[in-house]
Amino acid sequence: MPILRAHAFEFISNSPQQTRRVGMRLGAHLEPGHVVALVGDLGSGKTTLVQGVAQGWGALDPVTSPTFILVNVYRRAQGQPLFHMDAYRLGSLHEAWELDLPALWDQGPLLVEWADRIADLLPEDRLEVHLDWIDEWKRRLLFQGRGPRANALVQRLRHDLLGS
Repeated sequence: MPILRAHAFEFISNSPQQTRRVGMRLGAHLEPGHVVALVGDLGSGKTTLVQGVAQGWGALDPVTSPTFILVNVYRRAQGQPLFHMDAYRLGSLHEAWELDLPALWDQGPLLVEWADRIADLLPEDRLEVHLDWIDEWKRRLLFQGRGPRANALVQRLRHDLLGS
């Protein structure tokens, strides 16, 4: 078990349904300006977590992987956007830069799958979520805050999930 920083914690999810529920808790705390950087192998649960985040955030739209679209937008009843980006198919950092990511996260929360591919373009203050396979159903989720807003988000999520 790794030694975790003060603004980090790990959670073991025992099923896709539990991963979605974790996402729902996270989604309830997101605001414009929050960036959530998702890192993990194919099939590690990134999109499953985003499905829960969108539901907890109050999105009316169904969540699908934006692999070929690059960025999906989900809206609440009041119209506020939640952005879901997939950096897997980006050919270069320049291609990601052309998407004007700061304009997205200024309008609403931004969730980025395969965030390690464009980490240099993301704000320093972000929540990183590393998802790892344990077995067919179980996943290890490591939440790490990188900056004051993200650290506060980690604390709220840790309290929701672990009570501490």
